[in-house]
Amino acid sequence: MPIKNGFDNQKYLSEQTAAILDRVKKCDNKLYLEFGGKLCFDYHAARVLPGYDPNVKIRLLQELKDKIDIVLCIFSGDIESGRVRGDFGITYDAATLKLIDDLRKWGLDILAVAITRFNNQSSAVIFKNKLERRGVKVYLHYPIEQYPANIDLVVSDKGFGKNDFIESNKPIVVVTGPGPNSGKLSTCLSQLYQEHKRGINAGYAKFETFPIWNIPLKHPVNVAYEAATADIQDFNLVDPFHLSTYNETAINYNRDVESFPILKLILTKISEKNNTLPMYNSPTDMGVNRAGFGIVDDKVVQEAAKQELIRRYFRYNTEFVLGIEKKATADRVMMLMEELEVKVSDRKVVEVARKTAEEAETKGKGNEGIFCGAAIQLNDGRVITGKNSKLMHAASSLIINAIKVLANIPDEILLLSPHIINQISKLKEGILNSGPESLDLEETLIALSISATTNHTAEVAMQKLTGLKGCEVHMTHIPTPGDEVGLKRLGVNLTTDGKFSSRNLFVA
Repeated sequence: MPIKNGFDNQKYLSEQTAAILDRVKKCDNKLYLEFGGKLCFDYHAARVLPGYDPNVKIRLLQELKDKIDIVLCIFSGDIESGRVRGDFGITYDAATLKLIDDLRKWGLDILAVAITRFNNQSSAVIFKNKLERRGVKVYLHYPIEQYPANIDLVVSDKGFGKNDFIESNKPIVVVTGPGPNSGKLSTCLSQLYQEHKRGINAGYAKFETFPIWNIPLKHPVNVAYEAATADIQDFNLVDPFHLSTYNETAINYNRDVESFPILKLILTKISEKNNTLPMYNSPTDMGVNRAGFGIVDDKVVQEAAKQELIRRYFRYNTEFVLGIEKKATADRVMMLMEELEVKVSDRKVVEVARKTAEEAETKGKGNEGIFCGAAIQLNDGRVITGKNSKLMHAASSLIINAIKVLANIPDEILLLSPHIINQISKLKEGILNSGPESLDLEETLIALSISATTNHTAEVAMQKLTGLKGCEVHMTHIPTPGDEVGLKRLGVNLTTDGKFSSRNLFVA
């Protein structure tokens, strides 16, 4: 049973390209386009809009390649604090370097990096030096006192005017960053101020996929966005400015609505230099997002978004157990689920994994240890299970069982040589002093690749690993670091019940 698509990338690309080109014509052929959300690898969008290409924004930039310059913003405080981006597990400065590399792989290069709210932090200085010595232009933007409230100061040579001006010859300047609060908006406004001082009537627009403005407020796709931002307490609402001006319902989110009045005042103040007026009467007016027009099967995307709600709940609940997140965040997502009458049991793999753990515990009564269960739903709808043992972690047995099924290999045939497993165990216990632990998923995948050199069946099974990408996985216990790394690299959508798989406090 193939997975149904609910989103048409080509239709979306056509609509989105036209919307951006139309907007730049209205801005004296100079537009600063703030790119919100993830520029590359937007897996949230891909999960809630089945068929959405996680890199469709890159394809959009390729369509506009001859008309754009790209500026990356990074907040100096994030460099100094070592802030980590959750999806990749790397710091924001490393994520900036990765983003530059990713863009270059797609045939796109950046014009410059802007380090925002720069206050001579030592880590930011080192980062600046590193970039410049690799041939990347770096511009510094400084803190502005009373930003954004003191408009007369902000829109002056002592405010935006003291920032480095980023020279650009293309009609569209895409301003993006490795994550939220990178200083994208202030960079756009600073550039607008300096462009208008030079007599260029440049404009500003915002490109952000979610929330989708032309679908209902409580549409599951928009609710899933609320869940994704529950940790920063964002919420969606009907844009009151748009409703008042045009008598039309449009969906936006609280921060854009709250900041619009002062943003409009700033844009008006900037525009005074060329005796022009900003074209926006609402925060929705500022956007150019056309994602809603790419939805071709609303039923499919609604169901996908409900599943994303469940995944978010499990993620925040696990992060609460690990001490990372607040309980209120998980409770907020549970409330959103209840509004849409969504239950955790609607995620098919959850009950199957729990039942597997219960059966393992029943059979293993009297044995020490914690019994872990795992389940994966393959792309054809079949559900496969795995559990932990003296030889393997639950994640390891799950993946081995899954690729056996995909390769039509009978269960009794061994993919891993017992000799290889024994040697890895000896290495861990006798040489590395890590204890007689069973193999985690990362170790299991290495063992599988070694077995594949002499075992054709193992080689055939290993080739099926790519077929697990995008599959749904649930585990009754939090994966160890080696399990988590392996599952991330396989590209599965993982949730867990937020229980620890060991009584040990330290897990390597």
